Formats: sequence, C-alpha cells, structure tokens
Amino acid sequence: MFNIKKTLTIAAGVAGALAFGGAHASADTTDYVVQSGDTLNKISAKYNVSVDKIAAQNNISNVNWIVTGQHLSFATDDTTSTQTASTTTAAADTSSTTQAASTTSSTDNTASTSTQTASTTTAATSSTTTSSSSSSETAALNALIARESSGNVNATNGQYYGLGQLSAQARSIYGGNTADYNDQLNAMKAYIATGYGTAVNALAHSNSTGWY
Repeated sequence: MFNIKKTLTIAAGVAGALAFGGAHASADTTDYVVQSGDTLNKISAKYNVSVDKIAAQNNISNVNWIVTGQHLSFATDDTTSTQTASTTTAAADTSSTTQAASTTSSTDNTASTSTQTASTTTAATSSTTTSSSSSSETAALNALIARESSGNVNATNGQYYGLGQLSAQARSIYGGNTADYNDQLNAMKAYIATGYGTAVNALAHSNSTGWY
C-alpha cells in the first residue's frame, strides 16, 4: 500500500502527463508517464521501441509490472531509423517506377518511330513501283501506236482502222469508230486489257508475232 506522500507524487505525475499528452519526445529520447491501463507492450507498439529496450533503459526487472505515474525514458533512434529506411525505400520504389515508366515510354516511342519509318518506306517503294509500271505501260502503248498507225487516227488497212488498227469486230465491242483520238485510244486500251492484260504484254506479243 502506498503512503500519502507517494500517492500525491503519483497523482502529480498523472496530472503532468495529462497536461503534456503523456510523453515528451526529444530528438533522441522519449520521456513517458505511465497511464492507467498501460503495459510495456502497448508503449512498445506506440513508439516502435522493443519491450526489452524500454525495460533495460529503465531498470525494469519484471516487464509485466509497471506503475501508473511511473516515468519511463527510452531512446527513439529505432523509430527514426525505421522512418528513414521507410522513406528511403519509398523513394527508391518511386524512382524505379519512374525509370520503368520512362523506359517503357522510350520503347513505345522507338517502336512507333520504327513503324512509321517502315510505313513510309513501304509507301515510297509502292509509289516508285507504281510510277515505274505506269511509265512502262505508257512506253509500250506508244510503241504499239507508232507501229500500227504512226499516230494517225485515220490510218486504215482493209478492215483495220485508227490508232490501234482495230478490226471492225473489235471496234463494235470497244468503240473507236470515230476519228477522235481519245475515243480510239480508249478503245485500244480496252482491247489490250481484255486480250493481254497490259500494254507491256501486248507489245511483247507484237514483237514476237508481228501483230497483237
């Protein structure tokens, strides 16, 4: 049983603890006044300091017994270290995430650039091929016209007439009976497309046989 003097001392300690929130933390240590219902385990969890460390720094032999109003002083370096480590880890995680996102973005940009370059190259190649094919077709068509009529829309040879010297039967199907240059040219192109597919093929046949 506590004497009156000790009771008054404890009461004063409790009042002081209530006035100042139960603890005063410095940069290195924490001074704590034990509250009713406190245990070392609760205090340990609250300040992130081990029970053994609190007991050792306050000469407590029985960790299951502390007194209300009792002053405890313990180092809080562990808490600081834990918080620092946590902050460092969080910063490292954030940095890693940022770097990974940056790398992914860079990879996406590279892939996009490669795709655009490939698309541009394909388009350029296609355009060059089309242009070359068109030039070959025009040259072959002009060669056929020069050979058949020398470009004279009124050239005749029996039943054959016009730029392409189409027969009467062919003209009945494809046109070209007028003296209009474009009319005869279109009729000649239609005849070639049906019989040979391209003017290049028609010219090759003409070179081989003398007619197309």
